[in-house]
Amino acid sequence: MTIHFGTDGWRAVISDTFTFANLRLVAQAIADFVREESDAKTPEVVVGFDTRFLSDRYAAEVARVMAGNGIVAHLTRADAPTPAVSHAVVHRGAAAGVMITASHNPPRYNGVKLKAAFGGSALPEQARQVERILARNQERARGPNVMDYEKALEAGLIRRFDPAWTYYEHLTGLVDLDTISGGELGVIADAMYGSARKCFADMLARTRCRVREIRGEMNPGFGGIHPEPVARYLNALSAAIRAEQADVGLATDGDGDRIGAMDAHGNFVNPHHIFVLVLRHLVEERKMRGTVVRSVSTTRMVDWMAARYDLPVVETPVGFNHIADRMLHDDVLIGGEESGGFSIKGHIPEGDGVLMGLLLLEAVAAAGAPLHELVEQVQAEVGPAHYTRKDIPLRHPIPKAEMVDRLTQEAPSTLAGEPVVDVRTTDGVKYILADDSWLLIRPSGTEPVLRVYAEAREPEAVEALLAFGEKVAGV
Repeated sequence: MTIHFGTDGWRAVISDTFTFANLRLVAQAIADFVREESDAKTPEVVVGFDTRFLSDRYAAEVARVMAGNGIVAHLTRADAPTPAVSHAVVHRGAAAGVMITASHNPPRYNGVKLKAAFGGSALPEQARQVERILARNQERARGPNVMDYEKALEAGLIRRFDPAWTYYEHLTGLVDLDTISGGELGVIADAMYGSARKCFADMLARTRCRVREIRGEMNPGFGGIHPEPVARYLNALSAAIRAEQADVGLATDGDGDRIGAMDAHGNFVNPHHIFVLVLRHLVEERKMRGTVVRSVSTTRMVDWMAARYDLPVVETPVGFNHIADRMLHDDVLIGGEESGGFSIKGHIPEGDGVLMGLLLLEAVAAAGAPLHELVEQVQAEVGPAHYTRKDIPLRHPIPKAEMVDRLTQEAPSTLAGEPVVDVRTTDGVKYILADDSWLLIRPSGTEPVLRVYAEAREPEAVEALLAFGEKVAGV
């Protein structure tokens, strides 16, 4: 068996590759990694889980392996969002964190997200080290050390806890709840059956906002949808907004590290606009400054908005671990991805849908204008920009290096009537056009799909770019 860590940990189909036996092997490799890297006599690890099928049982099994290796496992009492678990790693001074989740992936998947001591996704080299230890253990036929759950509790090697309130207290220092309260907004919070349920209601309980949560009950099958806050899965949110005559809808993914939004008309507000709106708010209202970091698949509107404020922009590969690395070493104001993962200065280097949803509410309340008008404003200021992503299922994996080499060598001179002025290979192949439109082709790091992204000044140009991308991808 070969297990590889992708963009953000290991994910696999439940009862196929993601089994208790395989999970114990991965947990043992993580325990060995912690033992090798930590100077503590009794290292500590935070273990959390989402609402997926068997996630609580899987998390308990990880905790048992940690205990079997003499590592204290702080195990959450109930499902919790990934950013709350990551914050707990820092708050408790733990050596690492393990989150049982497959994030936004379909219900049949589960997974492991490995968190570093700084509260963000493990860096690529750390993930590779865990993989090497796993392979070494298998070569030596070394099985996992597992301790009985009740005995581990009695010995204090498994300790149950609730990460919510220290996480909420931290968020309170990053968000202006008084400004949000002054907006007296009607908010629909769509948990998408994920582990960020109750978060917005809890955070806004003492404000004058009216908050109603939908899809907050336990449903390991996510109601038959992918728990991904994108337009095609948010019909329930759109209907609730119109029924309640709410001002803003906020949707979080399966483990709460991504955000999507809707305006008062039930129209989807994608993460690109959320990124730009919050960036503008932080600079103009909060007077904050710093480097702006975005993934290669994120809108160029970010660049144009940052240029207005003379802020540097850094482009990274897809995966929040790359943004986290920048946050650890640079003075980063805000970092984010097209998938809806964002963080800001003062927060842990971790995508946080709850934080970003609250900041969006703050921006709306401070502006005193409805969300759809704010979107229109940024389109007028740094647009127009139209964006689409298409996911193409793969029957067989595409060797990324071969694809990049081929598409680089075969780069066209023009696309959608515009000259190609740059070809980037930060992650996949990205063609930059003379009018700042672009096309990106890259295999996903978490799913068996090829992703084709396009952004252009006109919708017709987006469709032309996508069609070309599908054609040359050779799927």
